[in-house]
Amino acid sequence: MELKKRHILTANQKALNINLNKKIYGTFSEIGAGQEVARSFFQAGAAAGTIAKTMSAYDKTYSDAIYGPEESGRYVCESRLYKMLDHEYALMEDRLDQERPETTFFAFADTVAAINYKRTIKGNGWMGLRFQTRPDGPTNDLIVHVKMTDQNNHLQQEAIGVLGVNMVYACFKLQDDMHEFVQSMTDGIVGRVEIDMLRLEGPDFDHNDNRLLALYLVQFGLTDVTIIGSNKRNIHASEFLWKKDLMVVRGHFRPPTLVTLDVFDSAYKQFVAEDNVTDDNAAIIAEVTMENLKLEGEINENDFLERIETLCALGHNVILSDCSNHQNLINYLSDHKIGHLGLVIGVRELSYIIEEKFYNNQDGRLLIAFGELFNRNIKVYVYPAHLEKDGPLINAKSLMVPDGIHFLYKHLVDAEQIVEIEEYNKEILEILPWNVLDSIQDGSDAWEKALPEILVKLIKEKGLFNYSKSSNLV
Repeated sequence: MELKKRHILTANQKALNINLNKKIYGTFSEIGAGQEVARSFFQAGAAAGTIAKTMSAYDKTYSDAIYGPEESGRYVCESRLYKMLDHEYALMEDRLDQERPETTFFAFADTVAAINYKRTIKGNGWMGLRFQTRPDGPTNDLIVHVKMTDQNNHLQQEAIGVLGVNMVYACFKLQDDMHEFVQSMTDGIVGRVEIDMLRLEGPDFDHNDNRLLALYLVQFGLTDVTIIGSNKRNIHASEFLWKKDLMVVRGHFRPPTLVTLDVFDSAYKQFVAEDNVTDDNAAIIAEVTMENLKLEGEINENDFLERIETLCALGHNVILSDCSNHQNLINYLSDHKIGHLGLVIGVRELSYIIEEKFYNNQDGRLLIAFGELFNRNIKVYVYPAHLEKDGPLINAKSLMVPDGIHFLYKHLVDAEQIVEIEEYNKEILEILPWNVLDSIQDGSDAWEKALPEILVKLIKEKGLFNYSKSSNLV
């Protein structure tokens, strides 16, 4: 995708632009380290035309008295943000709706924890804007989760102030260009924040697909990892993976086949049978990487959406990542106190990763990567395959690896940090996704036997993966 050259305004220029628009009017409510957003608008000048009220509910007791307590006991969370937006927007609408009928209202809220003195808190927060795009119009919500990377409390607060300005400006000025909308989130703070969840919802944005916004976050470098829920809604790991045992299944999923279902089922059964892993505290999630999306060069947005559509139809949440190796993903998940982590990969993909990394990097980097990978409570589950037509079935133990890492690999297998998936369905191993894809596109009906019925119906109804209807023609 060739991106147009952007003219980037400073945070001060953006804030002043908003302040000078007399039809934009709203409130700011900030908890924790997010005190800088309203201040950015005040410093820009002419803020009296924009700001109806600013509020800092810094004390937890006072905050509870206004917005109500959180069952989880956490204040930097999604539910807290929505309570703030609900309360503040309702107040403003009740008090000003009749007084300012020509006004486009908004309510900005954030709940942020910056890095602390002992550095036990790295710095993250939830930020949101409820806004109208026209007077007397419906409300829409922009919700983001941000991680701050500055190693200084003051700098993190400053970055939050800029991000808040970027959010307000994008919602009122960049509604018609979602590429620029997403990219503009980090204007002036590139490298200082990571936005790992962004959701834009409301009647005025029903034509936008939020799954594409998740793609843009990773594609434009705002984050390495983001998550799309099985309900096709962008979600954040902190809201459903906190202290869970997690199994991640990496694949192409183009399309998911009966083998894919068997990978999920057999690997998960083996995972929850591990010591100290329980079914009621375990989760499984699919992972699609940018590397797999680029197999044919540029990313095709329709192809991306089709893969996500089929995985969601099977009931899976999906991680979208720019992690060609697993280490970055593991680092991301560690922030959410993941317990046991299982990584599932096909033996064909494992063979490719090992050979590609080893022969291109014979300087020890693969050894270092393996060492880092297995320095935690992690196990890799390998699904078997025939690497050659009519060849033997290869599993984790029988996989041939380069001599340079043979002893390390054998050690990991012997230590059961790399294990073979045991109870798999041998009768379906001849199903190969690229053959299935060809069959979908060439008009034959052979592919239908290789996919679960729910996906056969979905592919036909929506014409996914360039489905050809020629087989139905007389």
